[in-house]
Amino acid sequence: MEAQPSKGMDDSKTEDKGAAVDAELAKAIMARRFSPSLIGTETWEGYIFSDMEIRIKESTDLYGAVLWPSAIVLCHFLETNRDKYNLIDKNVIELGAGTGLVTIVSSLLGAKVTSTDLPDVLGNLQYNVLRNTKDRCKYIPLVTELIWGQEVHQRFPRATHCFDYILAADVVYAHPYLKELMDTFDHLCQENTQILWAMRFRLDPENSFVDRFRQHFHVEELYDLPSLSIKLYRAWRKDKWTKDQIEAAA
Repeated sequence: MEAQPSKGMDDSKTEDKGAAVDAELAKAIMARRFSPSLIGTETWEGYIFSDMEIRIKESTDLYGAVLWPSAIVLCHFLETNRDKYNLIDKNVIELGAGTGLVTIVSSLLGAKVTSTDLPDVLGNLQYNVLRNTKDRCKYIPLVTELIWGQEVHQRFPRATHCFDYILAADVVYAHPYLKELMDTFDHLCQENTQILWAMRFRLDPENSFVDRFRQHFHVEELYDLPSLSIKLYRAWRKDKWTKDQIEAAA
């Protein structure tokens, strides 16, 4: 009788396959980034999306004006899944836009983007957005201030601000405003809104935020990249979507 592989051997093969997939995908994602061939007076990081060179200026003295890998992961997903997640003419809002890479790529993919962050980040964000979208996109992104939990209802009333997608990259980290972030997600996410959220896991409180997030939203894991400590989620309201709507969006 032919010996059958043990369950332990099958699990090991599955883990090896998963690790190989993770490594290949992480390599493809990080290959989007390049450095300038010549050192000039202005420092920038280069990225390739939609067959276009994107130059991002960072500000090392501002935590929110540094580009983190979660943004590259989200951009890679948006571009490689553009048929399923079609952004053309869609209303999109980005939370915690930082240096603007996700906003820029979404605009290149045809979206009407509202790009938001804290007041002290907006100057650098606006610079990067205009530099990389002018004469390239159907819609120039709107860059505007948004402090989570403060005047969100007044600044983005649901009757006039209906978003198809909420995009977020690395907005959850060790800060005291996670409740306000949850409230902002809750207000902006309406009946037909989808959330695409990339998150780098660093601390235990981030895991508890995901648990609380699941109380309000249906959550689907799209990417799990242990080599980058990043996961990408899709989410939608628990109390709004019908079964037919969920299946249509899947």
